[in-house]
Amino acid sequence: MTTIHLIPHTHWDREWYLPLGGFRARLVEMVDGLLALLEAEPDLPGFLLDGQTALLEDYLAVRPERRGQVCDLVRSGRLSTGPWYILADEQIPSGESLLRNLALGRFDTQALGRSMEVIYSPDAFGHPAALPAIGREFGLERAVVWRGLGNKASGGKDLIWWCGPDGGRVLVYHLPPDGYEIGSNLLVSPGSLADAWRRVAAEVLPRAASKHVALFVGADHHAAPPELASLAERLAAIDPSVEFRMSRLDTFFELAGSAPGGFAEIQGELRSSYDYTWTLQGTHATRAGIKRRNSELELLLTRRAEPLAALAGLRHRRSHGAILRRAWRELVQCHFHDAICGCCDDAVSRAVGVRLDDAQAAGSEVVRNSLHALLGHDPDLAREGAVTTPRLVVWNGAARARGGVVVAEASFFVRDVLVGPPGARVPRKGKGFAPFALAEMGSGMIVAPQILSIEPALERRDAARHYPEQDEIELVRFALPLPRGVSGLGLREFEPVEGLVEPMEDFAAASARSAWNGRVNAMVERTGTVLLEEPGSGEKYPGLFQLESERDAGDCYSYCPVRGDRVRRPTRPVRPRVESAGPLVSALSWRTVLGCAEGPRGGPGKVRAGVLLEIVGDTPAIRYRLTLDNQATNHRLRLRFPTGLRRAPALAGAQFGAISRGAEKAARPRKGEWPVATAPAHRWVAAAAKGRGLAVFAPGFFEYEWTGAGDLRVTLLRSVGELSKGNLASRPGHAGWPTPTPLAQCLGEETLELGLAPVREADLSHPDRLERIWEDLFAPPLAHWIRESTVLPVAPAPSVELEGEGLVFSACQSGVEQGELLLRCFNHLEEPVQGAWRLSRPVVRARRVRVDGAVIAELPGDLADSQRVGFTAGGREIVTVAAWLAP
Repeated sequence: MTTIHLIPHTHWDREWYLPLGGFRARLVEMVDGLLALLEAEPDLPGFLLDGQTALLEDYLAVRPERRGQVCDLVRSGRLSTGPWYILADEQIPSGESLLRNLALGRFDTQALGRSMEVIYSPDAFGHPAALPAIGREFGLERAVVWRGLGNKASGGKDLIWWCGPDGGRVLVYHLPPDGYEIGSNLLVSPGSLADAWRRVAAEVLPRAASKHVALFVGADHHAAPPELASLAERLAAIDPSVEFRMSRLDTFFELAGSAPGGFAEIQGELRSSYDYTWTLQGTHATRAGIKRRNSELELLLTRRAEPLAALAGLRHRRSHGAILRRAWRELVQCHFHDAICGCCDDAVSRAVGVRLDDAQAAGSEVVRNSLHALLGHDPDLAREGAVTTPRLVVWNGAARARGGVVVAEASFFVRDVLVGPPGARVPRKGKGFAPFALAEMGSGMIVAPQILSIEPALERRDAARHYPEQDEIELVRFALPLPRGVSGLGLREFEPVEGLVEPMEDFAAASARSAWNGRVNAMVERTGTVLLEEPGSGEKYPGLFQLESERDAGDCYSYCPVRGDRVRRPTRPVRPRVESAGPLVSALSWRTVLGCAEGPRGGPGKVRAGVLLEIVGDTPAIRYRLTLDNQATNHRLRLRFPTGLRRAPALAGAQFGAISRGAEKAARPRKGEWPVATAPAHRWVAAAAKGRGLAVFAPGFFEYEWTGAGDLRVTLLRSVGELSKGNLASRPGHAGWPTPTPLAQCLGEETLELGLAPVREADLSHPDRLERIWEDLFAPPLAHWIRESTVLPVAPAPSVELEGEGLVFSACQSGVEQGELLLRCFNHLEEPVQGAWRLSRPVVRARRVRVDGAVIAELPGDLADSQRVGFTAGGREIVTVAAWLAP
């Protein structure tokens, strides 16, 4: 007999068409009623609270007196929460962010008493290929998904195995076409229940891959009805051929997973559920500025704040762990799929911006304090008369030695800005900028900077025991050659010396329309596109960075083209200006205007763009900074990169790896949602064949399209004004509640950065090479200037380096114990790799661990080298090592 597991639940969008405050008020009312129901119905085995602990966090913030009752229900399994902190849209956050999301959920459920051990993702707009591997880092081997997976891939069955890139797999329950709401159709009057069950049974029973079927009873923001506990009994009276039981999700998986017979197996990303349920891939470019800010914050926390705090913690017992956890909590709150996808009310978008501001401020403070701790700088002593000197520190945020050219900023004092009531104080005055060179501390080697710009600015200097000091300064942006490579996660310090010194090396140069070094040449063409040339091979790529606008009749969920529309491109000639002529950095700037179909006040619209193209040192890539002023509505703005590579696949960076995709066309079926031609990418996308190829780089997430003609298009923004429209050709029917969203038109200024480099087929077969280019572009050595630094004797700063071809550095965090470092990497190759971490201090113990802290294996020490920890990384595997360093 088939057993129907009736699983009571609610799906709760924390913020969507209402801001958090509105939904939180409804949440409190819903949970109040739910707790009363669970107390009144002791035979009701449980209620699924949507797989995210944020809901109980929000509830207990209002009802702290209910914590004991809530914890008792969670411990008994009658109130299921976790494993996530929030239900993210999993395609957009980085892989490290998804791990932090689960880590925050685990932190919360340990306090609450129990976690639901299922990767529950009932409404995300698709799922990355690495999700099984990410879940298994927390011991999660079961999952629930809906969007992104269709009948063709699943074979029309509800239970399947999903294999991750590393070969590990999870058992997936695939929700039916009606999703997690299907069981709410049974919450009807007694006279209608038989007809309702026949309709539901016709959908769920033919899909059953075992004798156990999960049937979710609930819907968006729905409270549990009083008659919920008797539903199984009432259904049994209607259909005695089926066993009905009120159940929990973990119970269902235990019984269904042990059923005889095998299940089908799938691999790769889940991004296509057309003709099954909406996939809503248009959200990857909605409110694109928020997604870019999120990527910048992910970089700040994972590649700056966390490793610097971990290294500083080896020297000082102070820990920034709690501050970083709070910053991650604020950042991950932005990853809820309606928020990070931008398919939300404008009030939600504004709230996301505030949380991003708070997380950025916290991360920046951790970076500053950690650098000061590593240097031995005490801002209070500097204010109290200690001997000080200007100092520049260069910190290498990569787990490999790096040299080359670093771009930095230095401040030169001009005048005090006095804050407070006027009195006898007299503002100090300084000389401002004066020519300088830099002496490397330790070696005494003198290097000459290239001055890039000098601008007036304000600088505030903070100290724990004093009011801030505000100064008028001259802010000098300059390039600095590193005379010796900086070790992985290591430091170099410099002091300014007066006078001019001739540059040691000639890396780059520029003329009226061209910038070049020995590896790439870039020429600005007539209308502002760029011709890229490789001096070594002679390969040329004309027409790059072509700005294009096309009308978009869609909404926050779906792009919709306009019949008969034409693509608009700039036509006016541009006049480049040489901003930097070398010898370390060459740069050109220009401005262009693009006419668009619609303006915000009627008539035609415009996009004004300012471009800065830079070549830094001898790197094989160009940096492209674009300042947009969008004064056009209802359009999609993209950059086009014609490569000339017809019918070749593109390889896109993804969470903990990469994915190959061929060219796709936006299909136009007779009915239903149109499949899209665009796709998500993280960090880079590249194509190469027959001795030529290009890679486009971005700080984090972005949307791209790869065409059969060999054109790569990167979306800069989608400008739309409605949360949902019901009359779209590309998606008939409303995907949300119709609401004006004027902020989603993305009007005004924004600055964004991209990189571009020529690549070859060999680079695509070893994607770790592309990761290194990305790292040099968007995680370059951090240059930190301290205008009045105290000179204190400190031990050399620790360093960490990763060895092993194919391995990519992912994280460095403080462990729980003093002297413990958590080091994570992933293998970009299909075959196993012998890797090692090399540290600047002896390692007394090391373990291979999961991200949740579970021990996989003790790692034996290297008898010949106590500062080296060796390990084996399986193909496409995530590897975390816990290493305890000697004091």
